[in-house]
Amino acid sequence: MSSLQNNSISRDQSIMVAVTFLALVIFCYFSGFPLIIPLLVFFFGVHLFYFKKVKPRLFLHLSLLLALLVFAAHALKSYSHLIHFYLPIASIAMLTMLLFNDVQISFMMALMSAVLAGIILGFDINEMLIFFLGGLAGVYKVRDARTRGVLIEAGIIVSIIQVICALLINPVINRDILMYIVKPLAINGLLCAVVVIASAKIFETIFGEITNFTLLELSDSSHPLMKRMVVEAPGSYHHSLIVSNLAEAAADAIDAHSLLVRVGAYYHDIGKMVKPEYFTENQLVTENKHDELEPSMSRLVIFNHVKEGIDLAHKYHLNNRIIDFIPEHHGTSLMHYFYQRALAEGQPEGLEEKDYRYPGPKPQSKETAIVLLADSVEGATRALDEHTPQRIEDVVRKVINNKFIDGQLDECNLTLREIDTIASVFVRVLSAMYHGRIKYPEGKGTLPA
Repeated sequence: MSSLQNNSISRDQSIMVAVTFLALVIFCYFSGFPLIIPLLVFFFGVHLFYFKKVKPRLFLHLSLLLALLVFAAHALKSYSHLIHFYLPIASIAMLTMLLFNDVQISFMMALMSAVLAGIILGFDINEMLIFFLGGLAGVYKVRDARTRGVLIEAGIIVSIIQVICALLINPVINRDILMYIVKPLAINGLLCAVVVIASAKIFETIFGEITNFTLLELSDSSHPLMKRMVVEAPGSYHHSLIVSNLAEAAADAIDAHSLLVRVGAYYHDIGKMVKPEYFTENQLVTENKHDELEPSMSRLVIFNHVKEGIDLAHKYHLNNRIIDFIPEHHGTSLMHYFYQRALAEGQPEGLEEKDYRYPGPKPQSKETAIVLLADSVEGATRALDEHTPQRIEDVVRKVINNKFIDGQLDECNLTLREIDTIASVFVRVLSAMYHGRIKYPEGKGTLPA
């Protein structure tokens, strides 16, 4: 997940967190709410920072969701004739799962939502448990949701779980329980689904996050950038499709965000559309444009495809989570071919290896690291003269080992076990892709199937 980081917090971030906490204290004091609420939020933040190691920005986003719930609960409380069980508490946990794709944080948000709403509305422990379990049911259902119909199903499941919990707590059913407890709780789940459907895109924009629904929209081949790439850089487009298949299979194997990986791979090389003829996969003739250029000029052309890709991504309003794939899939890797050419041709003194390295940053997440490895492996495998399973495995292991030794995986949270799993998946997929075919005997009317 992109929100992971080290424990260091900048001065500006500390100020933002402190101001948020102070604002919550002031609100609770003047609203007459118990000051244990800010203390609860404080320890929630401590857990996120020092045990989940998330960015302060994520804490602020989660705090905003909780603040909106607190304001809604406060507003509902002022209307004594309304039944408090209508408050769509589970929607907070469901939104958290959709936006941040983290079950543990969503679990904590389900608990925080139930407790905070319970304190404000005067729920007892049984009622808090009803909403906590309803929130958990919603979280588990919307995890990896790829259609909005799943959100409706999640709302129905929330309703069912909340009603079952209420009946377990109140086994003796009468008219009052049906009208003032069971009915509101049943409607509550559907309200949660409506709130999530209506607000997910809004929070996605505000927080700069991306949901599976937006990822699926970006994966559509009719997207303007994809249509341009097919026409202007068909070789790069085909390369991106292969990288996406490799990367998605590897992401599935290590339980990373496979849909994000697939879509990020689609767009990782969009900068090549500006000068497609300078990249070998788009060269329709044997002549290489770089044969006419000095290595230093070739270096600039290759460097620029990263900057131009980022510019194109901003022009087409791609989400930052997708834009991250453009520079991070190269990291600070060395352009080995042009560096060796510069050395061989006796380039000016003072030439340093760092001059032929991409500017970075190195991959900051598992997802961008997987695409970096898939991109490198695909290119190296394609260059093989003979695509036997053993040759493919040797190349895959060598490329991944070189990236590891070069430090390209230092800033993401891939483990050695996950790296080995990724390599095994690459070998399996590439071996299947380059599988041998039976040679059919030549004869009249004989065609290969």
